Amino acid sequence: MKRVLITGMGIITAIGDDLTENHTSLRCSKAGIGEAFHFDSYYKDLLPFGEVKLSNADLLSAANLTRHSGYTRTCTLALKAFDEAIRDAGLSQEELSSWGTALISASTVGGMCITDQLYQDANLKASASEFVDSYGCAAHTLRLVERYNIKGFTDTINTACSSSANAILLGARLIRSGRANRVIVGGVDALAKYTVNGFNALKILSSAPCRPFDENRDGLNLGEGAAYLVLESEDIAKGKKCYATVAGYGNSNDAHHPSAMSDNAVGAILSMSQAIKSAGIHPSEVDYINAHGTATANNDAVETYGLTEVFDQVPPYSSTKSFTGHTLGAAGAVEAVFSVLSIYYSEIYASLRVETPVQPFSIAPVARYRSDSPVNFVLSNSFGFGGNCTSLVFGKIGS
Repeated sequence: MKRVLITGMGIITAIGDDLTENHTSLRCSKAGIGEAFHFDSYYKDLLPFGEVKLSNADLLSAANLTRHSGYTRTCTLALKAFDEAIRDAGLSQEELSSWGTALISASTVGGMCITDQLYQDANLKASASEFVDSYGCAAHTLRLVERYNIKGFTDTINTACSSSANAILLGARLIRSGRANRVIVGGVDALAKYTVNGFNALKILSSAPCRPFDENRDGLNLGEGAAYLVLESEDIAKGKKCYATVAGYGNSNDAHHPSAMSDNAVGAILSMSQAIKSAGIHPSEVDYINAHGTATANNDAVETYGLTEVFDQVPPYSSTKSFTGHTLGAAGAVEAVFSVLSIYYSEIYASLRVETPVQPFSIAPVARYRSDSPVNFVLSNSFGFGGNCTSLVFGKIGS
């Protein structure tokens, strides 16, 4: 099967408006979780969020759009990261419009980020707004298709927190099987009353910056962002800058509970084992794990147990959600970008604010940024509601 190479990346999160800013924040252990300024919610002054620093007006302006274009914040975040990724890969319009170029994106919130306007339109409280066709999960994907004249296969995935990891998985499979030469993969989610109220009802939001894998963790912080990666088959990527390979992937479902993982980590263990096996490596060859690490009581205990079952000796691991908050449908792609940066620059990023590791396990996450750390393979975990578990293995070029 064809090797899948990563030739371009674009990202926007609470720790940076582009790839360079995100990388700098990771190196400096600078988190982006705090007070929200652009998100209008009852909980705005009660809870911390991983909010992107650019306002809606800033994002529209950057894309040369006006409010009357019907673009939601979800759409403009996607556009910002997507545009950076294709520029980073040096793609021409001809290449973007090629039938061999596919687009697979992901989102859980979609256009519901403008929850109040959705309520008005859905209940006929006013004349139909400019956003009537923008509420669906796939609205941002359709905007990208229209703007960049993408003619190849397109799809939008919603499997909760594993959504954009599954976009990467599907994109890699399309290339490996010869069904596409190039696939642009990723995901996006914006902060929304819809999701904040929902997660608050589950009683898993923390009133302080989150502490993944800490014994005294008390919940997650919601964040927003977008990330896209350009995947290309080895035969068309010759001569290009290549960050890493998509070496392996695994997906499973433990079918245990709508919003919790099974205590015996059956789904997580299976997805990690599948990813490592499909990469053709031994678990001992994984140099770093970018864990799902939401900072909820259930996830961190189950994931830690799963790691001890898959690995005889658990490699360095951390949760970069301690920087960005949980970006939901964007999380898999955001953390894929961070995993690739780890390989490309030989460094490992910290899991912030850990004081006492999760008990009864004796393995603590990486507490400080590490440079000059040889990283050949990274395992990135994304575990979604309903037990949809996806693990990806990224490899160093030449490994």
